[in-house]
Amino acid sequence: MAAARGPGTKRGILERLESGEVVIGDGSFLITLEKRGYVKAGLWTPEAVVEHPDAVHQLHMEFLRAGSNVMQTFTFSASEDNMESKYFEHVEEAVWAVEVLKEFDKPVAVTMCIGPEGDMRGVTPGECAVKLVKAGASIIGVNCRFGPGTSLQTIKLMTEGLKAAGLKAHLMVQALGFHTPDCNKGGFVDLPEYPFGLEPRVATRWEIQKYAREAYNLGVRYIGGCCGFEPYHIRAIAEELAPERGFLPPASEKHGSWGSGLNMHTKPWIRARARREYWENLLPASGRPFCPSLSRPDA
Repeated sequence: MAAARGPGTKRGILERLESGEVVIGDGSFLITLEKRGYVKAGLWTPEAVVEHPDAVHQLHMEFLRAGSNVMQTFTFSASEDNMESKYFEHVEEAVWAVEVLKEFDKPVAVTMCIGPEGDMRGVTPGECAVKLVKAGASIIGVNCRFGPGTSLQTIKLMTEGLKAAGLKAHLMVQALGFHTPDCNKGGFVDLPEYPFGLEPRVATRWEIQKYAREAYNLGVRYIGGCCGFEPYHIRAIAEELAPERGFLPPASEKHGSWGSGLNMHTKPWIRARARREYWENLLPASGRPFCPSLSRPDA
């Protein structure tokens, strides 16, 4: 399958989703730009748009080249209200936002920072989903705070809640690029590694391919990432779902599917890794003797 930029027709997001098309989101901005030295890890992150617009633009271009259909503006924590609270950990706030946005006669997509335990007041994912759809949201789901596996658990609970209520909505998931099975309700911000020691938890590209396939099988058609999601993770989504989309992203021109580029390696044992079965069944080592596999959240 040749790399291509895909269909050039201009259609709205609801038209795409209602036709069953896969929409790929973008990835990490705050954590990625912090690693590159353009922002501080804290509240005033949008200042990079003013101070280093070329860096923000470059990251957008990398996500686009990797396969993203949607570029989000880098405005996280861009208001004083947001800085004083943790937006969309409570379904009431999300419902208020939906109600206001519906006044502008545009499709409304809303995602919550929740895991399988629900929001901070104990409203279950299924109940959250029902409230958001009844408020008028066309696209609902989860973003940030939790890793791929945990986020998909939450999506499954949302779909079950909608089904029980006889409701439907398009589904969206933008998980962390980190594994977080040991998180409690607060997500990765409660882990002792947050935010400067998360690298051992980074998901491999192959694990993200699995995440993309599992999300698709759950009925999710808007699939992307949040903190820790680098452009190569987005490329992994685009490559996994290339059969459904009908094309590969430009970034795949230099990336052989399932390690196929290793067929050219001079070492026979490395050439033997040029197959899907090898990477799908790999159990990556951390390389850190005596480190625990899980952490105890602080909060």
